[in-house]
Amino acid sequence: MAPPQGQMKPGRQLAVLAGLFVVLYLLVFFTSGASGSFTDRLHPRLGLDLVGGMRMTLVAQGKTPSAKEMEQARQIIEDRVNGTGVAEAEVVTESDRNIVVSIPGSNTADLEDVGQPAQMFFRKVLNSVDDTSGALAAATASPSPSASTSASPKPSSSTSASPKPSTSASTGGQGGGAAASATPSASASTSPSAAASPTPSAKALTQEQTATLDEVKKKIGDTTYKAAEALTAPVDVSTDPTAALQFSKFADLTANEVAVLPAKIQFNVPQIGCDKLGKRPVGSISDANAQVVACEGSSKHLLDVAKVAGTDIGSAQAVPPNAQQAEWVVSLKFKGDGQDKWTNLTKEAVNKTGTTCEVKGNEGNCLVAVVLDNTVISAPEIREVLTSDSTISGSFTSDTAADLANKLNYGALPVTFQAEEAQHVTATLGAAQLKAGLLAAGLGMLLVIIYAFFYYRLLGSVIFLSLVLSGLLTFGALVWLGRTMGFTLTLAGMAGFVVSLGVAADSFVIYFERLKDEIREGRAPRSAVQRAWVRARRTIITANTVTVMAAVVLYLFSAGAVKGFAFALGLSTVLDLVVVFLFRHPMMEMFARTKAFMSPRVSGLGRVLQQANEDEADQPRRYRAKEA
Repeated sequence: MAPPQGQMKPGRQLAVLAGLFVVLYLLVFFTSGASGSFTDRLHPRLGLDLVGGMRMTLVAQGKTPSAKEMEQARQIIEDRVNGTGVAEAEVVTESDRNIVVSIPGSNTADLEDVGQPAQMFFRKVLNSVDDTSGALAAATASPSPSASTSASPKPSSSTSASPKPSTSASTGGQGGGAAASATPSASASTSPSAAASPTPSAKALTQEQTATLDEVKKKIGDTTYKAAEALTAPVDVSTDPTAALQFSKFADLTANEVAVLPAKIQFNVPQIGCDKLGKRPVGSISDANAQVVACEGSSKHLLDVAKVAGTDIGSAQAVPPNAQQAEWVVSLKFKGDGQDKWTNLTKEAVNKTGTTCEVKGNEGNCLVAVVLDNTVISAPEIREVLTSDSTISGSFTSDTAADLANKLNYGALPVTFQAEEAQHVTATLGAAQLKAGLLAAGLGMLLVIIYAFFYYRLLGSVIFLSLVLSGLLTFGALVWLGRTMGFTLTLAGMAGFVVSLGVAADSFVIYFERLKDEIREGRAPRSAVQRAWVRARRTIITANTVTVMAAVVLYLFSAGAVKGFAFALGLSTVLDLVVVFLFRHPMMEMFARTKAFMSPRVSGLGRVLQQANEDEADQPRRYRAKEA
């Protein structure tokens, strides 16, 4: 039978493989994140068990949360940590109120971010002032004359607030009409304002907070404290120089001391700036039934009671520009009665019913702030009553829109946490484990190569080169994936790569044993290679597909180190298939054209053919012996 037709020429397949290597290592050396020396750019991202790192314990505040709340909080924190990909951070619960987060490496910025999330609320902005170098100047009541799509200019000492990046809220189905940008101008007139209106009863202070407040009153002085309580609007120190001296002692308060002050004092006293407000303990403004103060950039907002919570959000998604909209927006979907709450809040903001808001957008409507922990992450103007899915629009880029959507999705924890401790995990043990893992991988590859040369002779060189190329592909992929999607190599991942050596060896055995069968049947070398490849290819693909499917299932339904093992096993199996098609088979076709291919000494295949001929010659003799 003639050999199968339509096979790709070996040179083309090898050229494709070479191109793949060039592209991969160009990505390794020249993509964003590649820096340092030549060797530094070849360092994969190593996990906590190999390189050491940081471990932080988060302790639930207040009453003991339920098991369901703790599990929900753990999942949200894990999503935040691993939001960029396979970062292999470990997030586990300990006891009934602790969550332990472990992140590889020496950078603790990620851990600090993880320790911050508490609760998210949507609150109407009642009033706003601009924090200018520690002194707060009251803003004018008139809106800015035009929308601004640029970042806020640095605030000056004038009495008008600087414009902010345009943001707005609109219904998802309204298209561009309702999504026109609005530039809220912070306004804080000296006339009686929202600050003067009856403030909802504040959350009852704990015994410790009450003691702190008593200490604050002693430090400030009873007369000064009462003067601060009597304020009905923010003090403009540019027009009232005596206020700077009168309330100067408030500048000496710590963030913890500021947290126990009533909201109207935090807002009206100019010496309480955003630097201290942002450092208040997590959860200090988590009372949904009280007015609070929070900052957005350099603006200090007085915020109404919370009418919508982050837990009312079903999902948030960054939506790129399209035919209906010319800019990036963040789409919101609410769940349960969250949509009704949101509709009522927007109705109140548009109709200006209920508590008066002094600060308004260009169209004269109230702003609604999205408050995460102690910070306002967005404060769009509500332009119409929103009765269905909504969007937040403004001067978003793809990164800022994705960041806001991420905070909306994962910002609302059912429990308030505070960082209890952070400790450094030594890499000494990890270094020993890394050496042990590399030693195991090296021994595994060495045994496969020894077996290959002993049993297949010349063909063993194909196996050796295939494993080397597969290892280089895998290493390059590790470095690139670690830099782009956060894949972290752990000891479990190294175990996955060692196991993949067995998968690679199986594909060799399948192909070469099928080749021997073809030689025994008397096929010419080139014909035998082609027929063996066609017959072995389906088996190789099937076997590797089963391994990849098992790795995918294990990855989807596991966590932590097991997930890293599954990812490593699946990745190395896929790359092995690439090497099988683009190197192993082409090399075999090229070997088939040499005289050494059928040499009994060099490849052993000639001996297989010789043995087959001898068996064929002996067959009639054995048949006659049997008849006799």
